[in-house]
Amino acid sequence: MAALELRHLRYLLAVAEYANFTRAAEALHISQPTLSQQIKQLERALKVQLLDRSGRSVRLTDAGEAYVTYARRALTDLAAGERAVLDVGDLSRGTLRVAMTPTFTTYLVGPLVADFHARHPGISLDVREMTQARMEAELLDDRVDVGIAFLGEHAAGVTAKPLFREGLALVVGDGHPYAGRAGAVPLEEVGRGQLALLSEDFATRRQLDAYFEGHGVRPGIAVEANSLNVLVEVVGRGALATVLPEPLAAGDDRLHRVRVEPAPPSRTAALLLRESAYRSAAARAFEERMAGWVREKGYGVEGGA
Repeated sequence: MAALELRHLRYLLAVAEYANFTRAAEALHISQPTLSQQIKQLERALKVQLLDRSGRSVRLTDAGEAYVTYARRALTDLAAGERAVLDVGDLSRGTLRVAMTPTFTTYLVGPLVADFHARHPGISLDVREMTQARMEAELLDDRVDVGIAFLGEHAAGVTAKPLFREGLALVVGDGHPYAGRAGAVPLEEVGRGQLALLSEDFATRRQLDAYFEGHGVRPGIAVEANSLNVLVEVVGRGALATVLPEPLAAGDDRLHRVRVEPAPPSRTAALLLRESAYRSAAARAFEERMAGWVREKGYGVEGGA
């Protein structure tokens, strides 16, 4: 009965996701009548109706909503248990799923992942870039092992370990009037110029909007982009200014950092994990290497890793 119960859980979650028996059956590679029969078996076993089939789409009943919460948690824990069984402590093989917010891609995660792979070539790495909100959701769903994002308010069940302080800096290219300027530029003057900034769906942009608003400045925004690399290219080749993480700005010879008064905000980078989740040997090794990398690069360590 155990295998049948697991199948029931997977079938119910598929119907809940697609809100349609036909699409769920296609995703599960079974026939629609078979799927419908299996769900009815589960409902009979529980003696409760889990799905409301009366509308154009199928939706969970109140009992179904309650049951799905535990069903999803059970399957997540079972998947973690399977990985624990397969985990190899000597790091000769294994897998690691890493997520990070875009700000870390170039100056931190790229070099760090290359270094980790060189040390542990038997570990298969799945590295993905995503927003912090999505990262925390995927940590809770056991789709990500470790995340690199920022300290702050986190979803229940997610724990954060501080790594280092990341400052933000006004950055210009060779063609900008601020290039080579020795003194600090008043923020009001920056606001009268033209900026290229990340789009509003990024946490960095929201921090900058709050920074400008807090000082009564409404900057002129000529370019919005959903990629830091795009901003670097636009600013490095033109006469616009942007605001970038200080380590990223320092790593490109085409860019000039400009002091601003008052200075842009800083934030604390953090390693995100799911509370009480099994941590594989690969995850533990990655966390240790991250702490070592931060020390070696001299980033402003705060709180350790």
